[in-house]
Amino acid sequence: MQNKIAIPGRRHRWDVLPARAREIQDGLRKHWIGEDRFGKIRTVAGLDVAFVLVKSQALGQRSRLNRATALRAANRAIGCVVMYRYPEMEEIARASAILPLHFPYVPGFLSFREIPVLLVALARLKSMPDLLFCDGQGYAHPRRMGLATHLGIVLDHPTIGCAKSRLTGIFAEPARKAKNWSPLFDEEDGAQMIGMVVRTRDNVSPIYVSPGHRVSFPSALELTLSVTDGGRIPRPTRDADRFARETKRKLLLGQLSEK
Repeated sequence: MQNKIAIPGRRHRWDVLPARAREIQDGLRKHWIGEDRFGKIRTVAGLDVAFVLVKSQALGQRSRLNRATALRAANRAIGCVVMYRYPEMEEIARASAILPLHFPYVPGFLSFREIPVLLVALARLKSMPDLLFCDGQGYAHPRRMGLATHLGIVLDHPTIGCAKSRLTGIFAEPARKAKNWSPLFDEEDGAQMIGMVVRTRDNVSPIYVSPGHRVSFPSALELTLSVTDGGRIPRPTRDADRFARETKRKLLLGQLSEK
């Protein structure tokens, strides 16, 4: 399948060492916009990535894997995007891509594994969605550069991070009824809000919402709740997750061409 749309933005290399990845994150952070910079939202999309791994790609302090070994152990990333008409939430398109992995698993740098394949998947749509919901962190990241923020800055496009688990921050548990939320604060500076802990369904674990780029904190919360349909996970990222898992299953069964 050939690309349908051009993907502009700030580009950099993705196959770098973790130390260089940190420098890239630090450089991109100065371009972050934490206020609403978007027009009328007519389309939204959910994005998620699945992996096919031959061996562990963990590269922590206790690991003896060097970079070459980690790259040899790499397999593939499967990027999926599901697009909807908003606010009706009628699905209008979906696209996927499969690429070799060129970055090991390092906590805090998952965007270097996921964004390259997501860029290819997005380019296979006929038009760019007005707003992207990412299955991952946005501003609620130790260096304020989670997947949604990194992708948003690279594309200079509105994004929101909707994570299933907390990466960093402290918070008080929100009330048990749906649509209640509590602020997620920086662990060192307890007065700086970095995200929202949101109860999307009665008596279920909350999700962690934070602006990616060109979206304010209030709008990130409001827009996320607007695409939540009674499940714990907002519909765009939930559908993208299912699409990614189904694509992976077909790939492993040999039912899918790697293009």
